[in-house]
Order: sequence, then C-alpha cells, then structure tokens
Amino acid sequence: MSDVLYNPGWNALVTGNAALAKGHGDVRYFDAEVSPIIGLANFNELLLNDLYNQIPDNTPRVVFTPEDIVIPPSWKLLRYMTGYQMVWEKPANTALDDDIIHSLTHEHVPQMLELTQLTVPGPFSTRTIEFGYYEGIFEDEKLVAMAGQRLNPGMFTEISAVCTHPQYLGKSYARKLLLSQVSRMLAAGNLPFLHVRDDNERAVNVYKHLGFKISSVMNFHFIEKA
Repeated sequence: MSDVLYNPGWNALVTGNAALAKGHGDVRYFDAEVSPIIGLANFNELLLNDLYNQIPDNTPRVVFTPEDIVIPPSWKLLRYMTGYQMVWEKPANTALDDDIIHSLTHEHVPQMLELTQLTVPGPFSTRTIEFGYYEGIFEDEKLVAMAGQRLNPGMFTEISAVCTHPQYLGKSYARKLLLSQVSRMLAAGNLPFLHVRDDNERAVNVYKHLGFKISSVMNFHFIEKA
C-alpha cells in the first residue's frame, strides 16, 4: 500500500482537494454538501475530539482507515463497514470510442441525486459534483448511469459514484464509464484508485477484470456528534 493511500482522506484534503478543504491544524474536512469524508493527520482520539470542536454542524461524517479505531464518547458510531481499496495496475489501452458518454454539470444534479439515492454507491450530495469530471449515460433524456472522481491525494485520483439504474443493467454502462475515467486520469498523469465494500462481490470482480488490484483493506466509520 502506498503511504499516501494509507490515509487517503487526509492526504487528499491537504493536496489535490485542498481548495475544498475546511479546518486547521491536523484536522481537515469538506463542507457537508460536498462530502462527509474527513481527514485526520493521525487516527487518534485527540484529533477526533478536535474534529468535534471544529465542525460547525451535526451532519454525519465518515473516516477512512486501514485499521479499526477507537471512537471517543463525543461521537456516536452510526455504522461501520469494511471494504477494499483497489488501485489500477493494468497497462492496457483504455481508449474509448463511445459517444454515449456525456459530461455532467450542475443542471444534472437533481438526476444525479435521484440515481445515487436509488443505487446507493456511496455518499453523494448537492455539491459533490464540485470534485469534477462527472460523466453519465442517458436514455430518453434520463440519467441511467454515472461515474466521477472524488479524492485526489497526490498522484492518485479516486473513481467514485459508479452506479447504474437497476432497469438498465447488462449494457456495460459501468464498464464504459470506468474506462473513460481511467483514461482521463492516466492522461493527466494520475493513478486511478477506488473503494468498494468487501461484500460487493460483483463490483469487486468487475474492477479486477478491468485492471484494478486490491491493495489493502479499508474500514469506513460513519460517525455523528453524540
């Protein structure tokens, strides 16, 4: 595992996503409308308590860690999930000649919210699109599949919000969108990575087939102010 990806939230918030970062000292976070992901220089109770004092609202937050952590009494653990961090390793031709992929803009946010609420690929809110480079596939002017980027720690860029409407599965839409994202990231000199729940066997196998390799286990702690 790369040292940068050991703590992707923190490293993204102090490098590639610094323009969206709030907080100071060893604590960083996004506005809740952008992302619930927070960044701590170290995974300890002292910084979690510092986070509690810095965040101005009671919106649930999520901590990505490669290890389990102790949640102090100031926070309530809402949900805990285990997953994988996967990194692109396939030096394959990702050129994509497909005109069905379209760039998504703020005007598409209502449809993006509707799709992510239906498919639940991970946290997505009204300003998540500000991470940039979201793309989608439409049928009859309806958004039926999408993918974009999220964390940008150093030379790595995370693919996120990969989802397809259940009525439009089996058309390789997710594959097309994933390869489009990979192609753009590689062209920019960045290495794609992603996070996936470890019980989502179908998605893990799709990512492996496309050229991603499991680099580590990752834990997701969803917390809220007690």
